[in-house]
Amino acid sequence: MNAMDIQGILKFLPHRFPFLLVDRVKELEPGKHIVAMKNVSINEPYFCGHFPHYPVMPGVLIVEALAQAAGILSFKTMGDAPDEKSLYFFVGIDKARFKAPVVPGDQLELRVEIVRQMRGIWKYNGTALVGGEVVCEAELMCAKRDIPANDSQ
Repeated sequence: MNAMDIQGILKFLPHRFPFLLVDRVKELEPGKHIVAMKNVSINEPYFCGHFPHYPVMPGVLIVEALAQAAGILSFKTMGDAPDEKSLYFFVGIDKARFKAPVVPGDQLELRVEIVRQMRGIWKYNGTALVGGEVVCEAELMCAKRDIPANDSQ
């Protein structure tokens, strides 16, 4: 069981505020699965407009949080970390279903398991829960891609 605090997470994800959507890793078994957490706060910038009268976390950001947890799992599985020359991009979503709204004060539990990895493409099953109840399920795919050199510098 490989728990990680925010300092550990920052070593394995290139994302930063306001787009870092993983606050803690409770459990991680390289090559298998991860259980991570996102504390949903009214201070999140998207709540100003989604929706002012009833703040709800956008479903696309719940899926992004699952993808970020998957990224941590992949890096830990490979014994690697992000660098300036490449990134893992989110390349596919299948069977995404949203079962309940996620609102400020919720603690989003992100469960991701590796289904397979072939030719640089990773496939995962992801489930997001609040209070033990499923709020989102999706199949996710990510792939490592080189970042083009910036010759203008």
